[in-house]
Amino acid sequence: MQLLTGAGVAAFTLLMATKVWPYLSFEPGIHFLTTKSDATNESGLFRAGFYVHITSSLWVLAAGLAQFFPQWFRGRAAWHRRLGKLYVVTILALAAPSGLVLAAFANGGLVAKVGFTLQCVVWWLSTWQAYRLARQRRWEAHTEWMIRSFAVTLAAMSLRLESYGLFYLFGTKPIETYLTVTWLSWTGNLVLAEVLVQAGLARRLLRQARFVAPTARRPEPTVPVAS
Repeated sequence: MQLLTGAGVAAFTLLMATKVWPYLSFEPGIHFLTTKSDATNESGLFRAGFYVHITSSLWVLAAGLAQFFPQWFRGRAAWHRRLGKLYVVTILALAAPSGLVLAAFANGGLVAKVGFTLQCVVWWLSTWQAYRLARQRRWEAHTEWMIRSFAVTLAAMSLRLESYGLFYLFGTKPIETYLTVTWLSWTGNLVLAEVLVQAGLARRLLRQARFVAPTARRPEPTVPVAS
């Protein structure tokens, strides 16, 4: 299951890279940008937020995915830390703040704007909490919060899968589909993450990692023998 999920996320990351590439021409009238008004497309704030978000989110997906295969880092804990720092710094400084900018310009009115805004806030806070716990060397709690953070990271994938499912399987209208997945894509992921956390996923990942050597047993005190 771990390998299948990882393969699916890796495939999605590669697919998103092919989707992001055309935007790097910085042309205003292509693909997703055609859904925005001229005033929005001419906004420097929107365009900066858009390009920062689509590029930074790519390496967040890749760096985050690697962290969930800790067996790759046995004997190479420094690489785990480097990728973890890349993941955390990118979300806190780039991906989540730029997502807040895009949320302010979201189609779908107040319901969509609030949904995307809360998603970015939860994303930032869960990542910050994971980082804070790592600094305190509370590894199990750190791993639990990284699971929650990555669940929100994967909202981009869930949004697309759920959109196809609702539209093609249940025949929902486009606006109904859009407003539903605006919320379901990240809240549903968080519910699943919590189920996995309570099932002990963090402990299993830590056992796979084996970063921390077992604590040496303290020698038992010797009792002086009376001569």
